Amino acid sequence: MSHPTVIEIVSDSPAAEAGLSVGAELVAVNGIVPSDVIEYQQLVDDADPELTIRDGAGQRNLLLAKNAGEPLGIRLSSSIFDRVQTCDNHCEFCFIYQLPPGMRESLYLKDDDYRLSFLYGNFTTLTRFTELDLARVVEERLGPLYVSIHATDPEVRTRMLRNQRGATSLRWLRALLDYGVTVHGQVVLCPGINAGSVLDHTAAEIVARYSGLASVGIVPLGLSRYNTEANLRVHTAAEAAADLDTIHFWQEEAMRRIGRRLFFASDELYLVANRPIPTRAVYEDFPQHENGIGMIRTFTDEVEALFGGGPADVPIMTGEWRTIPSAPGEGYRAPRHTGTDPSAGDGPVGVLTGTYGAAALEPLLPQLEQLSGRSLHILAVENRFFGGNTAVAGLLVGADLKDAIDNNTRSVSRYLLPDVALSGDVFLDDMSLSDLRAASPVPIIVAPATAGGLIEGAAA
Repeated sequence: MSHPTVIEIVSDSPAAEAGLSVGAELVAVNGIVPSDVIEYQQLVDDADPELTIRDGAGQRNLLLAKNAGEPLGIRLSSSIFDRVQTCDNHCEFCFIYQLPPGMRESLYLKDDDYRLSFLYGNFTTLTRFTELDLARVVEERLGPLYVSIHATDPEVRTRMLRNQRGATSLRWLRALLDYGVTVHGQVVLCPGINAGSVLDHTAAEIVARYSGLASVGIVPLGLSRYNTEANLRVHTAAEAAADLDTIHFWQEEAMRRIGRRLFFASDELYLVANRPIPTRAVYEDFPQHENGIGMIRTFTDEVEALFGGGPADVPIMTGEWRTIPSAPGEGYRAPRHTGTDPSAGDGPVGVLTGTYGAAALEPLLPQLEQLSGRSLHILAVENRFFGGNTAVAGLLVGADLKDAIDNNTRSVSRYLLPDVALSGDVFLDDMSLSDLRAASPVPIIVAPATAGGLIEGAAA
């Protein structure tokens, strides 16, 4: 087991008062070696915990004076201290198999760890879930969890996961629901595999057997140009429309039977089918907003609310890591650098986004310009790095952004970049934000991917 290190200490906190330093290794709490940040947080929640640490002075015990429930005031380098439970499925549609070679090693890690599902909203297939895992989840109330369903037919699910345990692992979903654990499900739609009539069967079984799910997000397959699976393909407009009809039918059935819609289709399906985005009521409380479901609706409603002078209601991120003060923001949830640039001019603003983002922004351009007081140019950045149907802003890379800036012929005083394209200050292709800024003729401002963030970034 590796020991996490302290990467941040809050000033005037119990940790700071005790003289704990950044870089110290955390070995144990009250003599217990925690396996993850969840267990660690439970241990330090008590009054006056004793930490075993290792730093330049060697290994020693440090008693921290604090009240029960008072935050310790540190952030750790990792969330899982033992070994991340890796995924032993070989899903043909897995996007990790479609990554180009040479990217940073962490991007190739496939996890199937219920702890990361709880902490960050990662989806798990439950094929490596055990009785001990179930006991811990139930005892410690580790929810919500996020479960990849894909298909309820055992043979279809086995083929999709390329794992014999795919036929039986949904028994753990039944057990979680029976114990009252909050679970959100996901179906990744692959035309010709689990879409069409298979989707209809899956939705019917979910309503009959798993209606206790908090939500089921239905998202289309993402394909990059590195895909090697011959039977994978993207939705046609007609197929997307047909699958939306199926989803809408089962929304109404779920509403009739259990009093809520249960199923929610991704924004991408509506864009591919050229169908209008549903009203806010259809998304209920936006349970899978971060999964690309309802983002266009919340953005549109935020613009309308701001335009009318009222408050804007923006859904929070999924996952419970925010409730655990010591947990670092990992992966694409790492802290992102935003802010204004005093050197930016007062002229038109270039808004960098993916092609799906551009489709959502264009109809709102007059309101956005009026709210920001600026002329806005929407630059739809083609994702040449991944290719295929990767068109979301979160998968934009530095090289493609640089090409879009180099080839832009419209005069702008600054560029706005959505923060979802960054992890820390690095893009997926390892180009840094500072390198992109150095290559741009005008300042680049990173703004939250909300209407308020865009307006504030453009107006500042």
